[in-house]
Amino acid sequence: MPAEFDRYAQDYETLLRDPLRDRFVESSAFFHRRKWILIESFLEQSRFPIEKSAWLDVGCGKGELLALGRIHFASAVGCDPSEQMASSATVEVRHQPTPGALPFPDASFDFVTAVCVYHHVPEPSRIPLTREISRVLRPGGLVCLIEHNPFNPATRLIVSRTPVDQDARLLTSGQANRYLRSAGLLTKSVTFFLYLPERLFYKYPALESVLAKLPLGGQYAAFAAK
Repeated sequence: MPAEFDRYAQDYETLLRDPLRDRFVESSAFFHRRKWILIESFLEQSRFPIEKSAWLDVGCGKGELLALGRIHFASAVGCDPSEQMASSATVEVRHQPTPGALPFPDASFDFVTAVCVYHHVPEPSRIPLTREISRVLRPGGLVCLIEHNPFNPATRLIVSRTPVDQDARLLTSGQANRYLRSAGLLTKSVTFFLYLPERLFYKYPALESVLAKLPLGGQYAAFAAK
C-alpha cells in the first residue's frame, strides 16, 4: 500500500496553509528554523560533539530540517515511508518501506530526531517505533521528539482543519516521555516553544526561554539519552 503522504507530496506546502498559521509567520520556513535553533541550543548546552556525530531524521518528509542543520554534523540522513516525499528532498533521504522498521543497522547514529511524526503514528505502533529509534542509536546518543502541544488551543484548531492532519492524534509531553522510557531512553529535558510569532521571536528571543517550562507553547521538544 502506498504511504499516506504520497498523495499529499505534490501539494504538501499548500495543504498546510491556514489563516491562523499564516498570520503567525512571515514565511512557513520559520517553523523549520525555529526547531533547528532549539535543537542546536540544546546540543551546544549539552556539549554534544555535533561535528563528530551522525544524525538521522525519522519521518523527515522533504528534509527541510536536515537541510538547515546537516553542515554541522559529520553525516546526516533522513528516512520516510512516503516515497514521493523522499524523492522531493534536496538532502539524502532513504525510503522506509516498512513504517515500523527503520532501514539502518543497529547503533548507526549519535543523534535521532522525529519531528511531528508521532501524531500520525497509531497508538499501538508508537512504542515499537521508539524502540526502533533506540535500536539505531549508539550508547550515549541523544533523541529529540518534537510534537504539537494538545494543551495549546491555537494548535488544536489548526490541526483540526489541516487536511494532512486528518488522522492526527496529538500526544502530550507526558505520553512522549512514556514512549521514550519504554525504549530505555532517559528524558533529559522538555521544552515548550512557539509562543511568539516570527516577528516578535526575533525581536525578543529570550522571552521564549523564560516560558520554556510552561506547558502552553504551540509545540514541545523532548530530549532523551541512551
